[in-house]
Amino acid sequence: MFVRNPANSHQISKISLSPDIADGFVFWTKNPSPMLDKLHLLKDYAYYFQFTLTPYGRDIEPALPSKSSEIIPTFRRLSAIVGPERVIWRYDPIFLSPKYTADYHVMAFEKIAESLQGYTKKCIISFLDKDYRNVKRNSGILNLLPFGEAEQADLSKSLAEIAHGLGLQIDTCSEKNDLTRYGIGHACCIDAGLFESLLGCRLSAEKDKSQRPDCGCVSSIDIGMYNTCICGCKYCYANYIAKPADEVFTAHNVLSPLLSGELRDGDTVKERKMHSCREYQLRLC
Repeated sequence: MFVRNPANSHQISKISLSPDIADGFVFWTKNPSPMLDKLHLLKDYAYYFQFTLTPYGRDIEPALPSKSSEIIPTFRRLSAIVGPERVIWRYDPIFLSPKYTADYHVMAFEKIAESLQGYTKKCIISFLDKDYRNVKRNSGILNLLPFGEAEQADLSKSLAEIAHGLGLQIDTCSEKNDLTRYGIGHACCIDAGLFESLLGCRLSAEKDKSQRPDCGCVSSIDIGMYNTCICGCKYCYANYIAKPADEVFTAHNVLSPLLSGELRDGDTVKERKMHSCREYQLRLC
């Protein structure tokens, strides 16, 4: 597989997807329905899903299908196929506006959590980062209200009470605010412990040094591509240019080694050094 460097589009990495080298995959998605009849193609890999399911309407997430009639049933179907431990519910990003108040979030979170009971074991929350380019461009649509650490803590406490009451673990993603007093931990979205349980062996994986200090993820390679999602969510950090994402999305060619488009003049392809982190040797401690 070829992956363009987002900071230098002519710089391309050749990534091995061999099961002997790739220890597993983490899929971030809001709607994995196109994948459900193709999961058998991943039989040689360990993998799990980060499934984002938020309470926002079409003013914020204009191109997503109905949550109640399509997205939640898809979540349940995916969980039935791969197991609830491999479908992690993401309720993020959280922001406040005159429409999406703290009370609204509490009510919506409880409703979604109840609908997912038994289909997931963990929920990850995070709060909107206002510094992303797309957030700034859509600030008028988002109509954000102040949302400081004290307000975040109050809302998190309410969400944690709901989650724990339904048997859900709840963690934050890359948040400085310490919410452990409410039973909210710090998430590892790329979780070595979960991969170890799926693989049945230890991993010699280290913390990803390229991520933010508050991120607990282990080292990985991002094989996704910016500006390709056609959901059009107004808070999305991955669509950061004004050019319509559907132009990039429709450039996908199943025969191309790139997710979108073809190799161009001036492109340089370099094979990335990779190795498995699996350890099969027994330890004394």
